[in-house]
Amino acid sequence: MKKKKGLKVFGTIVLILIIILVVLVGGIFWFIQDKLNKLQRIDIKEEELMVSSQAEASLSNYRNIAIFGIDSREDTYEKGNRSDCIIIASINNTTKEVKLISVYRDTYVQIEGHGLDKITHAYSYGSAPLAISTLNTNLDLNIKEFITVNFDAVKEIIDSIDGITMPITAEEVPHIPSITKAGTYQLTGEQALTYARIRYATGGDYKRTERMRDVLTAVANKVKTFDISRLNKLVDTLLPKVYTNIKASDIFAMFPSIPNFKIIQSIGWPYETKGITMDRWYGVPITLENNVTKLHNEVFNETNYQPSETVKTISNKIAEKTGYRK
Repeated sequence: MKKKKGLKVFGTIVLILIIILVVLVGGIFWFIQDKLNKLQRIDIKEEELMVSSQAEASLSNYRNIAIFGIDSREDTYEKGNRSDCIIIASINNTTKEVKLISVYRDTYVQIEGHGLDKITHAYSYGSAPLAISTLNTNLDLNIKEFITVNFDAVKEIIDSIDGITMPITAEEVPHIPSITKAGTYQLTGEQALTYARIRYATGGDYKRTERMRDVLTAVANKVKTFDISRLNKLVDTLLPKVYTNIKASDIFAMFPSIPNFKIIQSIGWPYETKGITMDRWYGVPITLENNVTKLHNEVFNETNYQPSETVKTISNKIAEKTGYRK
């Protein structure tokens, strides 16, 4: 399926800092430490993230990291910025296999203190902690770490590598600056960002997330060809625009294992949705409970999974509000 396309990638480019630093690991420690110190870091209290004891136990072998792409074009990463892209990078600690889960931005879920709403608004209401806790409570997850980048960072990265080559369809042409007909083009950072964010075209948000993956795949593939000098320049461009709670020492500790990491799957979530227009349009999971069960079966190999009482309660609230029960 198209929305499962791109097995190498969204997380790869957002986590490109780690991949690049692995290349640089042959250098001395202080050099790498200096690079990592360019990251914008915050600390989050674990109790804010609302990881249930059930998720803590059942997912103990998985390191789940939330990756947010926010709609800010400035170096601001706090409240007021919606998470236009939400990706969960799930790392199996034993096999080092990585699965990427795209959570669609319009998904109708429960946001603590704000009721039922689009999941994209969680970041705007309470920055990364609320966005993470929303994922944990609605999907029965154990996320404690996150990485955020803004649109400005994506544009600058693409410009810093002299653009990317992308095929543009006739339907996409009107949305992209300075492009007048279908064809294959070398896109600038601004053009690539606009392309990735096209919403009002066939396929809606599903196709939109696919475009984002295609753009980031093109970036990752181009970066693979860079020598140390160009990689070093890219690191200096990217790291100051990465906002995270992952400690530099934790990233450094991952280096020995990273060559063993392999992205084996990329999916969109929820699997089953139905649109509804109330005060605005929402993508309603049909049902949340069923979608969470399937997620744990498919991604975490938890056969006969039983969602938490929290998920069941939220699922019932969504069904009562929308009338969508199957």
